[in-house]
Amino acid sequence: MIAAWRFASMLIPDTCPIPEDDAMTSTLTISLTGTTDLPSGKIAAIVTSLEMTAPPPVRPDPPGVEAFTLQRIGAPEVSRYLAFYRRIGERWMWFSRLVKPVAEVEAILADADVETFLVRHEGTDVGLLELDFRVAGEAELAFFGLDESVLGKGAGRWLMNRALALAWGKPISRFWVHTCTLDHQGAPEFYQRSGFVVFKRGIEVDDDPRLTGKMRADCVPHHPVIR
Repeated sequence: MIAAWRFASMLIPDTCPIPEDDAMTSTLTISLTGTTDLPSGKIAAIVTSLEMTAPPPVRPDPPGVEAFTLQRIGAPEVSRYLAFYRRIGERWMWFSRLVKPVAEVEAILADADVETFLVRHEGTDVGLLELDFRVAGEAELAFFGLDESVLGKGAGRWLMNRALALAWGKPISRFWVHTCTLDHQGAPEFYQRSGFVVFKRGIEVDDDPRLTGKMRADCVPHHPVIR
């Protein structure tokens, strides 16, 4: 079996014309029973989407998490947001916000239907939580991540408890999240333990941000860059 998957738009400025020989078609025929080579400069990941349609049973916070707090941030903190997003996301190929113009990121942070929080611990930013309510009746767990310094200290469960309470505190009937094979390998299991159920799997293809200068060339070593 074969299928065509559409590429994301190429990250090339309008003022930079694409030579004819370098122009890339918008589709690629792939084999559903074997391996398909990607064009040069592209990356791919298997995306798993999960959802819940009712609040799960409340789970207690782990012991020793009293020093963690959430701080809501908005457009005025865009530089701080992007710096932390890069710091935590370069381990897992988080680049969607890094390739957007800063003004577009500011607009997202200013949107009343997007709630963005930094996790604080002992005076330091150690985590990111972003909830997107822009689709009526739904919430998306857009970003959920923690710095390595607090892993193993109960911060993950503490933060998920806050995410669930904030999401289901709104008039929604669906809370969903997606993760991919570039993320931490324990993410799907963690989400399922939290009450999410897998409902869809897909393939995402995009330009490798390490080749476009949006991320360091040496980041995400578990997914080596191909030059």
